[in-house]
Amino acid sequence: MTISAAEAKTADPTLSLYQLLDPQVLANPYPLYHRLRAEDPVHWDPFLHKWVLTRYTDVVFALQHFSAKCAPTPEQLNMMGMGILSPAAQVMVQQMLFMDPPAHTRIRSLAAKAFTPRRVEVLRGHIADIVDGMLDEVAVRGTMDVIADLAAPLPATVTGELLGVPRSDRDQLKAWSEDFAELLGNFQLNPDRVRRVLRSTEALVSYFHEAVRKDREQPRDGLIHDLVTAEIDGDRLNDEEIVANTIVTMVGGQETTTNLIATGLLTLFRHPDQLERLRADLSLVPSAVEELLRYEAPSQQTTRIAPEDVELGGKQILKGQSVLVVMGAANRDPERFPDPDRLDLARPDNRHVAFGWAGHFCFGAPLGRIEGQIAFKKIMERFPKLEVAPGPITWRNNLGLRGLTALPVTF
Repeated sequence: MTISAAEAKTADPTLSLYQLLDPQVLANPYPLYHRLRAEDPVHWDPFLHKWVLTRYTDVVFALQHFSAKCAPTPEQLNMMGMGILSPAAQVMVQQMLFMDPPAHTRIRSLAAKAFTPRRVEVLRGHIADIVDGMLDEVAVRGTMDVIADLAAPLPATVTGELLGVPRSDRDQLKAWSEDFAELLGNFQLNPDRVRRVLRSTEALVSYFHEAVRKDREQPRDGLIHDLVTAEIDGDRLNDEEIVANTIVTMVGGQETTTNLIATGLLTLFRHPDQLERLRADLSLVPSAVEELLRYEAPSQQTTRIAPEDVELGGKQILKGQSVLVVMGAANRDPERFPDPDRLDLARPDNRHVAFGWAGHFCFGAPLGRIEGQIAFKKIMERFPKLEVAPGPITWRNNLGLRGLTALPVTF
């Protein structure tokens, strides 16, 4: 990525979100966020060629009013000499995550039926049984990797059931999901990983095309069937739309919940007073999940496009310019959250933006919340002497989807 000579002279590289490529900054990005918010809250980052928003009010404004249509088309990638990514782009441009109304409204209204709060609440007992089964398997060992043994397989199992795919495919779908998530969370792909990400994307597309075909022959309850049969005034989704939005629903449902459970537990370990507070009063679990979402948002940032010229924070953002909306920074804005770097599991008025805002608010939020609530409650109940095992903590090399590679614990 290149910048002009003039930009290079005036730019402060220490303010660029490119700093997240440094593992130490990635492990704790919040000092960088605080600097940006204090020194230049509407910041032109010449290294990323994007505006960067870090204040709560600006983030909410952008999420509500700016365009989400930011995925490059295959034609645009070819013009930039990045045609190798065209197969992935073909999928992304059909996902509701990168659409504006009315196209976004059309697909979201159909997909959201599988994730209504009432429908998800019915699953609470079933999810608790799944968690108990997973914890039963590790209880006799006295150790577990929170991610491998719970935080990854739990949402993979639940999301797979909601989609209506065989449970035996869970692990493979999770692996493909992690690869596809690199497209959603990074400024640029690691060249060494591009081919693997593309293979996983192609595998997902092939898998769900086959799932759609099977559903037409032998219908099976789940989101795929809902999308195959959904019709509004004679309008139906085509197979490419069904497949693309099944993929983004699965990836979103898995990756963010995995990160919530693992990073949330690590956060509690790093705040022993709040950990003991939760252990002593499990009625705090719902409030604790909201605070953990605020404190370590699983989805740290997203991109928007200015739909017209707009002045924000005294800066002129031009129509068509790219804007990086940093939810992880907004959630630590002292103008919105008093003493924002303090973890308070009973924090009042905790309207964070971890799930986004307005029309693109995550429709899977009710499910993610319930999975997190059950996971934390069960862990607190069953393992009162849980401790993090000695060793380094490594964060995933994903700049937007914040999570750990592993979290070994003993009990």
